[in-house]
Amino acid sequence: MVNKFLSAGPAASRSAVAVLVMCWIAVVLDGFDLVVLGALIPTLTGGDSPWMTPAEATFVSTIGLVGMTLGALSIGLATDYLGRRKVMIWSVFGFSLATLACGLSSGAGTLALWRFIAGFGLGGCLPTAIAMVNEFSRGQSGKATTTVMTGYHVGAVSTALLALVFLAEYGWASLFFAGAIPGLILAPAMFVWLPESPAFLLSKGRRAEAEAIAHAYGLTLPEPRAEAPQISARELFRAPWLRNSLGIWAASFMGLILVYGLNTWLPKLMVSAGYELTGGLWLLLLLNAGAITGLVFAGRIGDRIGLKNAALLWFFIGGLLLALLSFRMPPLLLYPAVFITGCFVFSAQVLVYAYTAASHPPGVRATALGLSAGIGRVGAIMGPLVGGTLVTWGIAYPWGFYVFAAVGLCGATAILFWRRLA
Repeated sequence: MVNKFLSAGPAASRSAVAVLVMCWIAVVLDGFDLVVLGALIPTLTGGDSPWMTPAEATFVSTIGLVGMTLGALSIGLATDYLGRRKVMIWSVFGFSLATLACGLSSGAGTLALWRFIAGFGLGGCLPTAIAMVNEFSRGQSGKATTTVMTGYHVGAVSTALLALVFLAEYGWASLFFAGAIPGLILAPAMFVWLPESPAFLLSKGRRAEAEAIAHAYGLTLPEPRAEAPQISARELFRAPWLRNSLGIWAASFMGLILVYGLNTWLPKLMVSAGYELTGGLWLLLLLNAGAITGLVFAGRIGDRIGLKNAALLWFFIGGLLLALLSFRMPPLLLYPAVFITGCFVFSAQVLVYAYTAASHPPGVRATALGLSAGIGRVGAIMGPLVGGTLVTWGIAYPWGFYVFAAVGLCGATAILFWRRLA
């Protein structure tokens, strides 16, 4: 599957698959971070002497997302000036070191500090990884983006499995250690093997360097006169780009409300509804396993029918499925329903990223992705807050699913404003 979307060109001495794999592993670690706190909240807030209160848990989850928002907005912009390679290496190293420190936290305040720092690094990792794999692809943005984003939910599924195995035996801190160590190995590997993006080099007028890397990796570069015209980042805030930008930002905002709201609070929601904690963790696992399956089809369908049409369809169906989950079901029906919901709800957000990458020229691609992810992270902050508020009020089940369903339909509405200009 990987080789199908990697660019064909002159004889290559190196494989572009290596670039995809390294970016994929980085996104796996981002997916780990997505779920780890949701998996730990019932343990950290439960028992006779809880490690932290539900209010503190809400603050810790929120402050981490604030860090991600700032990281996506600032590092995404820096990526279009400093290059993909440097930003990827330092983002991975930074968030891995901070995640290691999370496992050594002595209280909720310390944990919140390290979650903020880790979030800042993670915020810059995702848009940079998506920009990189798109620029080593053959114009099939849907497949390129959804393939690398399977890592996001592989990481989430792995975290749910690790929680089932590690929590009782090794304690909550072991999950943070498990998430930090791979990144501390990956960063030096990227330093040795990760190349700079030829598309980025072209956007900076460094054609000789771009041609050398393209030849080494078997990529085909456009002729000088055929290169896409570049725009500045400020143009994204002006007509004719502004309407498209607003539509992307709104859809990303809604999509990440769903992703983070459900991943942070689904286990707690299900415990509140009368299910066992292990049952809630299995549902979290199924939700993200469904996302992986959905991504395999979403990218292919997006490249066939258009990324805008696919995103619209995915958000609309996702909203309907979330409303369906408000009905009490026996496990025989509930588990498949959660799996199918994950197929649509989580891959809908990835289609937003795929469209953003495909519809912007290289000179502002990472900035556009950073803005999409950064403004979307405000939705990621709202998602856990919405879930926490509903849990506090005691009405999370079933009304929480109606709220999330409405968010999905709002995301579908935002997509109607998209229009491709590049």
